[in-house]
Amino acid sequence: MPDTKEKVKAKKHGKASHNGSDDSKNGKLPRKEYEKELERLHGELVNLQQWVVHKGLRVCVVFEGRDGAGKGGTIKAITERVSPRIFRVVALPAPTEREKSQLYMQRYIPHFPAAGEVVIFDRSWYNRAGVERVMGFCEDEDVERFLRIVAPVERSVVDSGIMLIKYWLEVSPEEQTRRLESRIDDPRKIWKLSPIDLKSYSRWYDYSRARDEMFAASDTPFAPWYVVRSDDKKRARLNLITHLLKQIPYKEVERDKVKLPDRQKRGGYQEPDYPFKFIKEVY
Repeated sequence: MPDTKEKVKAKKHGKASHNGSDDSKNGKLPRKEYEKELERLHGELVNLQQWVVHKGLRVCVVFEGRDGAGKGGTIKAITERVSPRIFRVVALPAPTEREKSQLYMQRYIPHFPAAGEVVIFDRSWYNRAGVERVMGFCEDEDVERFLRIVAPVERSVVDSGIMLIKYWLEVSPEEQTRRLESRIDDPRKIWKLSPIDLKSYSRWYDYSRARDEMFAASDTPFAPWYVVRSDDKKRARLNLITHLLKQIPYKEVERDKVKLPDRQKRGGYQEPDYPFKFIKEVY
């Protein structure tokens, strides 16, 4: 049972109690129910992983949305029980001067999936239509050119056999404010609040206009945008994973029954009298 100090700290950082009662009161999904369903979905993601490898599929998943929309947490929920060698997360830093001189899409293409891989972009080439546009990191003609060519480029990606799935996480202004404010005094989250985040926070409607034009140019039948309401993080994660699993037809791959082999015999081995440097057991 958490003491009073822990309760105050949990409340300050917007946390529910362990039994999920706070979530029930505010209409959000209780933690126990969330964890039970997430465990089931993790099993299905492992089945999907085995199928992707078995069939040599190439899957590319794009995550976009405003700061604080829940992209990182959702990606973590997807990947925490699968192999990082198969489910690869790509989160590129700001482009270098050399990359700025290249074809715009050039730095993203090397990260596209090979056979048997699922690549998840935590932000993507759509930076050009979003943050770069709103924050003035590119010219208007750069944005216009991007919006003109992005659909044909994605058409060629899909025609090459890559499954391209795009998600936009939609957060309300009130919930975004709550989440960003919670980062200010939380040492675990302060790194998520960059100077760019602070500047972009005030430009809500500039981002709305940018999103609307981006959708108009790139919400196509072959690579549609799927919108996820993300004010309730737990429901958003479960809904998105459920949807993702339905986008990639898969079957459970039969596995050989696993049995641990017998260990080899000692064969005269003796533990050495060596001064191993064990770490201090604080807990």
